[in-house]
Amino acid sequence: MAKRYPVPRLVLLSDARNDAVLDRALARLPRGSALVFRHYHLSAPERRRRWAALRRQAASRGVALIAAGASCGRGAQGHYGAPSALAGGGLRLATAHSLREIGAAARAGADAVLLSPVLPTRSHPGAPVLGMVRFLLLARQSPCPVLALGGMTRRAARRLPRGGRVQGWAAIDGLS
Repeated sequence: MAKRYPVPRLVLLSDARNDAVLDRALARLPRGSALVFRHYHLSAPERRRRWAALRRQAASRGVALIAAGASCGRGAQGHYGAPSALAGGGLRLATAHSLREIGAAARAGADAVLLSPVLPTRSHPGAPVLGMVRFLLLARQSPCPVLALGGMTRRAARRLPRGGRVQGWAAIDGLS
């Protein structure tokens, strides 16, 4: 069986919407959290520079820096993406929107699944959501830990059960 890595209770996903407040949000993340570095909007050189700066800040805070997509540089503590794209060592976080995708993530060796969208989001206005009840039903059937993503804020996260398959939550701009 593959080695399992500790799954954080809180994950911040970066993108163009939260770039301006990312440093401040990262400074508030508790030790043991993770930052998924997406930054797809940057050119390769800009992406590598931003990665290096965030890597230093994350390391000083005890926050794992997880790479998504193209190579960012050295020092990734894990990888994030669709189950078919998970590669490399460290913590492996997969995206999922259905029970079928949760199964694919488990078969791909994901350490945890970010299941979304739980609630309405600013990033996808009007898109269908799972809702809290369906999210919890899907999470209960997951063979690996689940993190709630989509419309999540600290207030919404208080509605999540403690224990079971729900490990914690993730946000793109819910922490800014």
